[in-house]
Amino acid sequence: MGNPRQNVTFPSNGRTAHGYLAMPPKSIGPAVVVVQEWWGLTAHIADMADRLAAEGFVALAPDLYGGTVVHDRAEAARMKAELPAPRAAQDLRGAIDFLLAQPEVVGDAVGAIGFCMGGGLALALAAQEGDRIAAVVPFYGLPDDPDYDYRGLTAHVLGHYAENDRSLPVPVVDEAAIRIGEATDRRPEIHFYPAGHAFMNDEKQPSSYDALQADTAWRRTLTFLWAHLG
Repeated sequence: MGNPRQNVTFPSNGRTAHGYLAMPPKSIGPAVVVVQEWWGLTAHIADMADRLAAEGFVALAPDLYGGTVVHDRAEAARMKAELPAPRAAQDLRGAIDFLLAQPEVVGDAVGAIGFCMGGGLALALAAQEGDRIAAVVPFYGLPDDPDYDYRGLTAHVLGHYAENDRSLPVPVVDEAAIRIGEATDRRPEIHFYPAGHAFMNDEKQPSSYDALQADTAWRRTLTFLWAHLG
């Protein structure tokens, strides 16, 4: 059974992928791919797409779990582990193909924004797709491989990370930023917030959500996306 938030399909390497598409008020604008957390295509991820659309972007959140949404950490970890990296890459590439083919989309490149697992996937997608991604915004996420090869990434990078994130300590983020700078001609803009992991996720309130830090990160994100996609 599909996720009720699915409202669009698009081709993906010979099969059909699903996602949530949010359109801006004027039905035209630059495009952003929204990459889910390990929970799936949740209300939070759909809300992020809606918020981007309200600001003038065409936003598409691919459903990488094929309709499944999980709520338990052990189940989420299992779903993430069982997500084939090639399939995730295909679905995300298909999402870019779909967006760039839409007459409502302005420009020949898109943005990518991802949360937790999706933050790492968004960075990997930017390295995979080169000039087709002009701006990438990872929230508290990096590729699982600490030695990930970022060559191929040409996008501008804005990263949002938490100072109190036990799953992604500050030195690990710093090392990734250095690797990105060494492998590309981009010096990533990284911000650390006095918060914990998933501080943008108001579905997890009050355990992780931090309204003040979330607002600051969101304002920076909008400014960044418009600077490189507008």
